[in-house]
Amino acid sequence: MITGRKINIIIISLVILAVIFTGLLAVVPKVAGNAETAVSAPDYAGGVFDKDKITAIDIQVDEDDWQNMLDNATKEEYISCNLTINGQTITAVGIRPKGNSSLKTVASSDSDRYSFKFEFDHYIEGQTFMGLDKMVINNVQSDATYMKDYLSYDLMTYIGVKSPLFAYSNVTVNGKDWGLYIAVEAIEESFAQRNYGSDYGMIYKPESMEMGGGAWENNAGQRPAPAARQNNNGENTEGNGMQNVPQQQGQQLESQQQNTQEQNPSQQERQPGQQQDTQQRNMGRGMFGGSGGGTDLVYTDDEIDSYSNIFDNEVFKGSKADYNRVVKALKNLNSGTDIEKCIDVDATLRYLAASTVVVNMDSYFSNMKHNYYLYEKDGKLTMLPWDYNLAFGGFQMGSAEAAVNLAIDTPVSGVEMSERPMLAKLLEVEEYKDKYHEYLKQIVDEYFNSGYFEKTVDSVNALISEYVRNDATAFYTHEQYSEAVAMLKEFGTLRAQSIEGQLNGTIPSTTAGQSGAGDKLVNASAINLSTMGSQGGGGDRGGMNRQDSQIPPDNQQSGNEQNEMVQPPDGFQPPGDGQLPDGVQLPDGMQQGAGGPGGGNWGMGGPGQGGFGMDGPAGQRSSGGQSGGYDIVIIAGSVVFLMGGLIFVMKFKRNKY
Repeated sequence: MITGRKINIIIISLVILAVIFTGLLAVVPKVAGNAETAVSAPDYAGGVFDKDKITAIDIQVDEDDWQNMLDNATKEEYISCNLTINGQTITAVGIRPKGNSSLKTVASSDSDRYSFKFEFDHYIEGQTFMGLDKMVINNVQSDATYMKDYLSYDLMTYIGVKSPLFAYSNVTVNGKDWGLYIAVEAIEESFAQRNYGSDYGMIYKPESMEMGGGAWENNAGQRPAPAARQNNNGENTEGNGMQNVPQQQGQQLESQQQNTQEQNPSQQERQPGQQQDTQQRNMGRGMFGGSGGGTDLVYTDDEIDSYSNIFDNEVFKGSKADYNRVVKALKNLNSGTDIEKCIDVDATLRYLAASTVVVNMDSYFSNMKHNYYLYEKDGKLTMLPWDYNLAFGGFQMGSAEAAVNLAIDTPVSGVEMSERPMLAKLLEVEEYKDKYHEYLKQIVDEYFNSGYFEKTVDSVNALISEYVRNDATAFYTHEQYSEAVAMLKEFGTLRAQSIEGQLNGTIPSTTAGQSGAGDKLVNASAINLSTMGSQGGGGDRGGMNRQDSQIPPDNQQSGNEQNEMVQPPDGFQPPGDGQLPDGVQLPDGMQQGAGGPGGGNWGMGGPGQGGFGMDGPAGQRSSGGQSGGYDIVIIAGSVVFLMGGLIFVMKFKRNKY
């Protein structure tokens, strides 16, 4: 028989254990080894960004307000509209054109196919759509495949990078067909809460240039009058489209380039179709290079003002203390000391690996040093992905061979590795470099060699092909789209082969090593980068005067002389045309098949869960986003111990001792 003293000890012990377990609820994410708050997927993840479906978006807006906004698109001013998304309507939404060179390119053409940003809380504070505060719809300018954004975010999500949600959207305006876009979750408050919980950190969007807005206002102020034209299905539209854009756009950009250079010589390095060979590299830095106000993440000094291009582009209102944490982190990063205290190393290595695979030089990896977000929490930095319409060699690569064989250990263009410390300093550490290589190998093995990449491209093609055919404002014909998709599949296959060779040592993994080893590189003579779309248009040459830039056209790469890469200085990938762009190894302890990394589109299909009803690479399936699984375990344990204590109290209260 249990004595009273023992009963009291048992009860007290159970209560203490219950209290301890309950207390862990407040700190469970850190106990689980991840300093983030586990949160469940918000309603908008499935309600807006279902990758298996086309999201229907109808913009209801006053016709005069709409036309005035389009006529003055470079001002990027909001107007009010109502939105109906998949049958649900929300009122008083802010909408404006968005973009960098894509906005200017469309503004100087006879097209109205802008990218747009929606702010659900612009006019009504706190208003959201199913929990979503802001989103963008991208016009796939310079992307004949319609898939570069989609696949890049999909790959980022697979390897565990916190990525925005995304889905294709069929857009109508007042019920009239407008076009097929890709909708992307804005990296703002809803994104932060979804990925990091309510205790999220600071987010910045480093930008070193006067992008968008009035930079070309004088040049683009007079819009060409829209002309009647046909869509990809041969039907008449109302002048919103851009039929035969690949042929027209090059002429428009060439004229635009001349006019802009006369007005502002400092923009000469920005224009598409312009020579930017090795000798012009330093000239290019005058526009894009140098310290760039912090966008290159190079430490200058301890002054906050020295990093204005970071802090002037904060997503959330910051304080001096917030900014000083970033400056201190950059100082430690650049010195190579205490890197793990200033950088979220694992998250950043995942981002760098995926970025290297997709060959996006409209990014931190080139003299552009933009199109990424900087996330800071507790003094640690990492990078978040953004804007991939020029991925898969669509910018600054010059030749298909250079794009396919981009060196994994020096994956930069137009700059030295030392000028990109987030790359250089991490890859200087052998432990980090090995982990980076592990992530590259996982991507090659599970995303490409498994057949998943091809299956995904085929599935997306089946989903969107007819929408592309009927796209009222398409930049490309359906025939060009079909050719681009086939080329994209081949590019992905060859890129994976090159990375695999670089990892096993049969192909040099640095630019310097590759410069004299043309016979070891993967033959990319079958690839035409312009077919997939590149800055300035698409189709055959995408409106770019590649002959003038002294870069051989992609379809003339056969032959030993043309297949050899031009010898560059150590540490950088030679730039190409000098165009202005627009803008998993599973976590430690997680077993394969137990669900993918949190964040991104996990639980929405694609790798990990398997978009379009498919299993992801290596048969992995997700548990459905960042769920509160840890909380459930702790709560269940607490309930068990509390119930046990109550049972003892109730039972032995009636006994006589």
